[in-house]
Amino acid sequence: MISSHDGRRAIYIDEENWESIISYIKKDKSHEKKFKYIAETILEGYRNCDLYDKEDINEHCKDVTAMKFFKGRENARIYCKEMTTPKGTRIVIAAVLHPGKKSQKNSQVERNIINRVGGYEYEID
Repeated sequence: MISSHDGRRAIYIDEENWESIISYIKKDKSHEKKFKYIAETILEGYRNCDLYDKEDINEHCKDVTAMKFFKGRENARIYCKEMTTPKGTRIVIAAVLHPGKKSQKNSQVERNIINRVGGYEYEID
């Protein structure tokens, strides 16, 4: 878990998909650097649709977002679930790695992942 300086935002990683997500992030320095930049953008509360954006394909998935890595090249995504704790902390949970999005629009593969992540329920300690 990493959190903002003011404690109002945090990023967690799904414990079932932890290994694949961390392996991707630690693949090399460019992946680590890109993840750090995306994480800083989220934690500081900035909007940058090229790095992190909603995947609002239907009502079931309104809290699903994607971290976007190397658009135009490998075009990987880490699909996330957002939630707010009772104390008001905004939590982003990195849920599923999709290593290579093939087209600009969401294919059936991406829609299936987004719908699956939309159904995830998490408990934050």
